[in-house]
Formats: sequence, structure tokens, C-alpha cells
Amino acid sequence: MILLNPGPVNVSDRVRQVLLEPDVCHRESECAELIGHIRTKLLQAFVPGAEDDYTAIVLTGSGTAAVEASVLSSVPLAKRILVINNGVYGQRLSAIAGTHRLGVPELKFEWGTCPDPEKVKLALQQHPEVATVAMVHHETTVGLINPVEEIAKIVDDAGRIFVVDAVSGLGGDPLDIAGTHMYVVAGTAGKCIQGFPGVSFALVRKGFMDRALKYPKRSCYLNLANYYEAQEKGSIPFTPAIQLYRAFHEALDELLEEGVAKRIERYGRMAHLLRQRMGGLGINAVLAPERQSNSLTAWYLPEHVPYQALHDALKAKGYVIYAGQGHLESKIFRVANMGALTEHDFEGFVSALEAILPKVIAR
Repeated sequence: MILLNPGPVNVSDRVRQVLLEPDVCHRESECAELIGHIRTKLLQAFVPGAEDDYTAIVLTGSGTAAVEASVLSSVPLAKRILVINNGVYGQRLSAIAGTHRLGVPELKFEWGTCPDPEKVKLALQQHPEVATVAMVHHETTVGLINPVEEIAKIVDDAGRIFVVDAVSGLGGDPLDIAGTHMYVVAGTAGKCIQGFPGVSFALVRKGFMDRALKYPKRSCYLNLANYYEAQEKGSIPFTPAIQLYRAFHEALDELLEEGVAKRIERYGRMAHLLRQRMGGLGINAVLAPERQSNSLTAWYLPEHVPYQALHDALKAKGYVIYAGQGHLESKIFRVANMGALTEHDFEGFVSALEAILPKVIAR
């Protein structure tokens, strides 16, 4: 089955094969070495040249686990967090902040619209109680890349902490973490890194991590300080998904061998191919090209074509697409080009789509 949803993704045979390696106890040296190698490779991949300025913290859980841990661990005592929300995953950030009563009124923008930097500046002036700002890098609601590097500078100039949900973008679109002083960046194995879901991580500036150790612990499991202190000692506070960690390690090796820039280029090339071929079928993208990510495109459903009929017909041919969310559920569908997929896979998808379209029009 070819997965064209934004995670979990198709992985290579090489990554899948690692799951068959012998079992290991998480309190043995082999596990400590594995986690140490993963942390090193994450820094090599995503903060090259600034490895000494950042630390990588690995935890078992989906990307949302890393995002929630990053939010809860980044707000000082008696301070608040400002969420920039322009999609479903911005809403999730708001839900996390709201659940723990950490937020101020979110800074909300229409889905598919990039946040206005001037409004961010104004909000920070109006809310001196805000110590932390959080936003999404790749808002997969419509495949939008947000201007996180521009916002990072605004937040840093204002002396605030910047937290980025890069779960769906890291490894698929450029992100200058170190150059823009991003404090905490959350990511996951099961998207553009091409590992399995169930392992996530945070990349944290070391100077900030030293401060965060003194922040309130708002969760036991989802607290970055707990993981950091244990992992720095070659341990881990909770039982990890070791087999998935091994596969993640292999996926990171694949990424570093390919090169992060080359993977980004490959994803961009495959997205361009899809957009050209889909446009030729008269299917229109939701976003203008300059706002689209490299790894997912949102499309308007053709007239009189119900999503479920389109999905089921494509799945019968071996291709899984993704529905719209919220108020766009009945209007759009999404096609991701993350994962260990080839040009042949995408050509096959478009050919299948072209063949089934006349058959799924509602009469």
C-alpha cells in the first residue's frame, strides 16, 4: 500500500528490517549507546555546525507527545504562553496550553493565511506576562509553510522563548534552527525522517535547557528536564520503545547518507511532479505555490466527487489519500509525498486517479 497521508509513512526495507533484531533490556549499555547515537545524529542532521549549542532529547510517543512536552517544559513559573494559530495543529497547541491553563488568548489567523509579524510584535507588547511563543512550522491542514524563521527573530528580539512544532516539516522543508535562535523544536520519527511512529524528540538550546531545569514540572512523563537529566547520565526515565528507536536510528543513518538538503530537494521535486500532473487533470491546489510545503499538497475536490468515494476507489488500487479537516472536510483532499517513495509511485498514483475520476462522480 502506498501511503500518501502525512504520516505514518512508507519506510524502506532497510529500516523495516531493523525491527527483527534481537530484543534488548532498556537498562543495559546497548540501549544507552543507541539513544546516545540517536541524539548525536539528530544534531548532525538538523543543527549542523552548532551541535555544541543544542541538545537532543528523545522520548517514546507520537509527535504530539514531543510538542506537549516542549510546551509544558518551556513556561517559567507564573508566566504564560502565546500560541499563534492558523490551522488544526495550531489549535492543538492552543488546546495543550488551555488544558494546563498556561495560555493567553491565542493569536488566530485564517487557515491557509500566514501570520502577520506585526500582529505578533503587538501581542508581545500587550502581554508582558507572556514568556513563551509557540507556533507550527508545517501546518498540514492545507500544506502551508509558516514563516517561523521571521517569527523566531521577533520573539528572540523581544526576549521571549520560541517553541516550534516542526513535527511535519523537519527533514522535508528548510528550517534554520540554530541561525534563528529557536529555543525548542519538536519533531518525530514517522514523517519526513522516514521512520516509524512512536518515537519523538525535541531539539533544545543548551543555555535554555539549563534554565528549564528549574521550571515547574507540570507533567511526569511529558517533562523534558526528566529526560534530559537521565539521558545525560546514559539512562532513560521510562521504558522506551527500543525496537522503534533502532528503526529510528537506521532512518537517521539513511537521512544523513542522502543528506538533509538532498532529501528536501527530492521532496520538492516529487511535489512539483504531482502538482504538474494533477493540474493537468484539472484539479486545483488550495494554496498558491509560494506558500506550499515540499511534502503535502491540499487539493479542492473536483465538482460532484465525494471524498469517501475518491478515497475508497484509490485505496482499492493501492493508494491512500487523506481527508480535509474541520470546515474543509467536504471541500478538499490532501496528498502527501513523505516517505520512502519513488517517482514511479507518484506516476502510478496519478494514473490511478485519472482512471477512477469518471467513475466516482456522484450522479
